[in-house]
Amino acid sequence: MMNDKGSTGKRACVIGSGFGGLALAIRLQSAGVATTIVEARDKPGGRAYFWERDGFTFDAGPTVITDPDCLKELWQLTGHDIAEDVELMPVFPFYRLNWPDGTNFDYSNDERDLRNQIAKLDPGDIAGYEAFLNYSAAVFEEGYVKLGTVPFLDFKSMIKAAPALAKQQAWRSVYGMVSKYVRNEKLREALSFHTLLVGGNPMTTSSIYALIHKLEKDGGVWWARGGTNRLVAGMVRHFERLGGTIRLADPAVKVHTLGNRATEVETASGWRMAFDAVASNGDIVHTYRELLGQTQRGSTYGRKLTQKKFSPSLFVVHFGIEGNWPGIPHHMILFGPRYKGLLDDIYVNGVLPQDFSIYLHHPTVTDPSMAPEGKSTFYALVPVAHMGKLAVDWKTLGPVLEKRVLDEVGRRLIPDIHDRVLTSFHYTPRDFAHDLGAHLGSAFSLEPVLTQSAFFRGHNRDDVFRNFYLVGAGTHPGAGIPGVVGSAKATAGLMLEDMNQ
Repeated sequence: MMNDKGSTGKRACVIGSGFGGLALAIRLQSAGVATTIVEARDKPGGRAYFWERDGFTFDAGPTVITDPDCLKELWQLTGHDIAEDVELMPVFPFYRLNWPDGTNFDYSNDERDLRNQIAKLDPGDIAGYEAFLNYSAAVFEEGYVKLGTVPFLDFKSMIKAAPALAKQQAWRSVYGMVSKYVRNEKLREALSFHTLLVGGNPMTTSSIYALIHKLEKDGGVWWARGGTNRLVAGMVRHFERLGGTIRLADPAVKVHTLGNRATEVETASGWRMAFDAVASNGDIVHTYRELLGQTQRGSTYGRKLTQKKFSPSLFVVHFGIEGNWPGIPHHMILFGPRYKGLLDDIYVNGVLPQDFSIYLHHPTVTDPSMAPEGKSTFYALVPVAHMGKLAVDWKTLGPVLEKRVLDEVGRRLIPDIHDRVLTSFHYTPRDFAHDLGAHLGSAFSLEPVLTQSAFFRGHNRDDVFRNFYLVGAGTHPGAGIPGVVGSAKATAGLMLEDMNQ
């Protein structure tokens, strides 16, 4: 079925079916461009992969859905409703933060409850928290509303945005800005950890990322019934409803070029097709070094990209256990005994420390369908240095670290966890590199520091190949569902404009 707007006679290829690639493909298909997605893995979703084992559904992530409006818009383009394909369920509290001394802090947009909890930590910080919220609203307006879907293709565009960013002191870190407003260390951690969800170090990531608070406060935190994989499936269903084509389990191996244009996409199976425009949702280094590796541009820029700073990787333990755990909320952050020291070990020193912070995901408390009756699905995620900093044998270390992570969850929350585990497996930096072509096993592509943001990230349209584009975490505005869906809006705008000329 062709979409409501009719065909333009143009054809586009999107390499990779992560959230950014799917959002871009939907936008192109909605505008009448016959779009083909080429996906290397056996299922769509990119990092949002999933496994089914022993009746449990395990989502790889991302598991925090914010700004649902950016997703709803993908359906509204053609007069459809996201509810036709996806049921979004509110998550409350957004996160429970827990420290080794037993302190809990439930983070949500219930302002009265939040103020009561802040008062327990330090009554003197309530006014500072309110001032921080005002700051978050200001950077949300500048960094997300005004610039989040605008492509930065030349330095002039960066200069134009600079005064607004300077006014918001974008050179300061999120932690530095939070510390300006509140003095309690636990509250500083509670208000700065969010950057870790997009691969950023709270100590060095630009304070512009404080906008996440406003994003969550206004839009809430959501879950797709059946798992993040159901959101992916809904996007694929909608894309195909509009007439789009998706090829699974057939990795793109080469983007053919002629002069300054991409001409054809070739896959491992030998399939080859000509397109008017090509976009990559693959890893940015892989895109240039491998897919465009035969060109001067690909080899030169690919080499240049490897000199940049990359986000850390993740070590994730997926486990299904006996029993229901209504007392453990959907999202928990189990802080370790150190904050800055631990971040230094991950981002700077590249060592595997004895202590760690854990993001614990417990979807069955919101959505029991993720596990058999009377059982629960979890994952415990630990940020670790990428493979360029931490060169260890993950095959050997994986089982050891899995036990240590489960020991810590047991110590803090589920005392007899080892007796209750029915199934478990882990996912390491090596898996990110192998399954996703992620450079150094990075989980979030380029690190979101100011010198690698906007114009200084991969450009939404390539500088040399005029019909080759990027979408996803490696381009503007960056990682996270709202980030990559925003990148799709920016990139789609360029592609449609270029194809209409």
